[in-house]
Amino acid sequence: MPVLFEAPSQAAAKKSSKKSGKKQEVPRSYSTPLTAYLLHPKDIRFETQEEDEEVVLFMRQHIIVLIPKLILGIVILLAPFVVFPFLIRFLESPIEIPSGYVVVGTVFWYVASFGFFLTVFLQWYFNIFIVTDKRIIDIDFLYLLYKKFAEAQIFRIQDVSFRTGGIMATMFNFGDVMIQTAGELPNFVFDKVPRPSEVVHIISDLSENRNGKGNE
Repeated sequence: MPVLFEAPSQAAAKKSSKKSGKKQEVPRSYSTPLTAYLLHPKDIRFETQEEDEEVVLFMRQHIIVLIPKLILGIVILLAPFVVFPFLIRFLESPIEIPSGYVVVGTVFWYVASFGFFLTVFLQWYFNIFIVTDKRIIDIDFLYLLYKKFAEAQIFRIQDVSFRTGGIMATMFNFGDVMIQTAGELPNFVFDKVPRPSEVVHIISDLSENRNGKGNE
């Protein structure tokens, strides 16, 4: 499986701090497997990150988006013991199903269910959005074997906005962040990310600072 992000070694961290000669003034945090929003992460790196590039914001979709699929998964798990016996009795099939077939069918069902859960989690886990002090990055991990990587330089950002809709989005504070750029990929969408208003504010500030440095 390709490396998307990794924790830097202690030696690399010490080397970086010696080169910069500056103390980090911004408080940093460590990520967890369920982290969906992390400002100034301490242990996040990605495969094309430059040596002097700093990760400002790391995001995934809000974990609440997994709830509907979790409910579906519970129904799938209960199906062999609840749904199937009910259907057999309701249909009143005259053909008796051998017990061996039932066992094999049940095992196959749970293997397929595990594959479904694993696919859902991996797609959520590896579909990530990264904002650095130089660029924005959208990594989409599709079908477990195909990865789509898109990026745009911060100074190319022309407009940033967000939208939220529905009771769930309002209650748990997540939404879509739309980014328009002057690059080959004019539109980026960070969908269903936590704290969309804060994301817009952070990207806008980075864009203004980057453009300000470029004009000096």
